[in-house]
Amino acid sequence: MGIYSVLVPSESLSRLGATPEAAKVVVQTRPIPDPEQLLARLPIKDPMAWIRDGEGLVGWGVAAQLEVSGPERFSRAQRWWTKWCTEKVIDDTVDVPGTGPVAFASFAFDPNPGTSIITVPKVIIGRRGGQAWITVVDPNTDPRKAVRPVSVPSTPASVRWAEGARTAPDWRGAVAEAITRINAGELDKVVLARDVLAHVDGELDPRHLLLNLADKYPSCWTFSVAGLIGATPELLVRRTGDLVTSRVLAGTVRRQGDAAADAGLASALLGSGKDLEEHEYAVHSVARALAAHCTDLTVPDRPHVLTLANVQHLATDITGRLADAASVLALAASLHPTAAVCGTPTERAMAVIRELEGMDRGRYAGPVGWFDAQGDGEFGIALRCAEIDSDNNTVRAFAGCGIVAGSQPDTELAEAAAKLVPIRDALEAI
Repeated sequence: MGIYSVLVPSESLSRLGATPEAAKVVVQTRPIPDPEQLLARLPIKDPMAWIRDGEGLVGWGVAAQLEVSGPERFSRAQRWWTKWCTEKVIDDTVDVPGTGPVAFASFAFDPNPGTSIITVPKVIIGRRGGQAWITVVDPNTDPRKAVRPVSVPSTPASVRWAEGARTAPDWRGAVAEAITRINAGELDKVVLARDVLAHVDGELDPRHLLLNLADKYPSCWTFSVAGLIGATPELLVRRTGDLVTSRVLAGTVRRQGDAAADAGLASALLGSGKDLEEHEYAVHSVARALAAHCTDLTVPDRPHVLTLANVQHLATDITGRLADAASVLALAASLHPTAAVCGTPTERAMAVIRELEGMDRGRYAGPVGWFDAQGDGEFGIALRCAEIDSDNNTVRAFAGCGIVAGSQPDTELAEAAAKLVPIRDALEAI
């Protein structure tokens, strides 16, 4: 089926729940031929993406945007989104999750300080399960001309790395202090993160990072929202109708590049008391939050090993059936922050993070993803990611580690270095 325009007569507006003034903006979704490489459709300016195994959503242009902070950031975003959608005429002939109005969102880890950004693109292209579609919000955009390759991403001339908020020795000291507090019984687990900075010579093209991350980590969710770019292996929550899914990761070992060695490391990971303890805290925090909204929760007794290009993780996939009308935004609000990125008990862990980490995480480790007008959507945890500052040609990359009683500062620093590899390699790739 081709792409065409649809005019909505004013007499039908009451049936659509709109007013004559609202009819000036029609959100139109139509099927299109397979666009193949979605990321190749993105322009250099403010690209938005959520891609896994070549499927997902990309978008560009800004039809609407909200910046919000504070503990009510999720509910305020939901109110804003509901109002925005009710003021539009939605003309969607595809009608699957991710069609019609869609917003990309990246929420701050800590409500104070922290700015969360929700963006509605003017143009969205989606691809999933053999279907492809385009959604256009901008009345001045011809959808027939929107599906086209754009310029080839440029590669940085050179990249120079520098320490971030804390030097490596300082960060090891913060980890040691956290272990002391855990051993004293103040808390069970805390996640401490560190950042590093890259100064880029030549053009800093965010699509260069995106394409390299998607190519190297196809089983991760590659994302780009408001300058935050990454490839996360951790799905905070997906809502598709009444089906709810979450993937919990905690416990990590670096791969050696040898099949036999990696198999031995995976076996050791599955038998590691320290890593299993860290993982159990994360699984319980997610299951407890989802139980408030779901029935028929399925929580495996033991984790499996998720193998990525550079590391192996302990992973548990949790599923359930929605028992109320909670949107994916409401589910994300219930889940964040999980023990996988904060610790347990939550409030004590958050206090320790604020005291010892020595930096503002911004949107790192916060929920990132998309949601539609039906309440469906997907949110990952913003991990293996970086903030892109194209004006100053800098990239700020992040990595965090779960600290429990059996942790060792040197081992945690090595784990953080392994988690920084995806952004380092993607940025420096030629």
